Amino acid sequence: MGRVSDNRGEQSQPVSFVEKLAGSEAFGAMFKEGMGLVEEAAAYLDGDGRDEAKALPRTEALAYAAESMRLTTRLMQVASWLLLQRAVNQGELTRTQAASDRHRVKLQHQELASAPDMFQRLPQRLRELALHSLRLQARIIHLDQLIYAGPEAATAQSAPTASPVQEQLARLRDAFTQ
Repeated sequence: MGRVSDNRGEQSQPVSFVEKLAGSEAFGAMFKEGMGLVEEAAAYLDGDGRDEAKALPRTEALAYAAESMRLTTRLMQVASWLLLQRAVNQGELTRTQAASDRHRVKLQHQELASAPDMFQRLPQRLRELALHSLRLQARIIHLDQLIYAGPEAATAQSAPTASPVQEQLARLRDAFTQ
């Protein structure tokens, strides 16, 4: 955090670089990415994905259903968080109101629903959407921790744990090297 001096040279409230980041062009890009991903996933699941799912064998069709439900849940959490932050950035809510239990979006790490070998048998577009959503979710959870829990909590919580994407990649590597 930096400090801002007023025109008399006196120190005023600290400037939160995390809050500045949440209101920056970087947030705008993340917002567009997240909302675009929601639209892409909805279009896929209601269109080509529905047709692809019908053509799958029973086991893969069940995995497809589980993965698509997990994807939808993950993206709804992401969209809710993004919309809440946009409301704060536009002055509709204060950061304190957004952090209250009434408004707070409880983000949870949601891994893939399928085992790596089954995940590889699902349609490519579903796999791409699921992995993209995991990466976006990890970035948003990290930013949420920085904004609402402070940098100490984010560092303490994120340091010992690998990202969900890295965990999935490790599982895939293990599955194919056996």
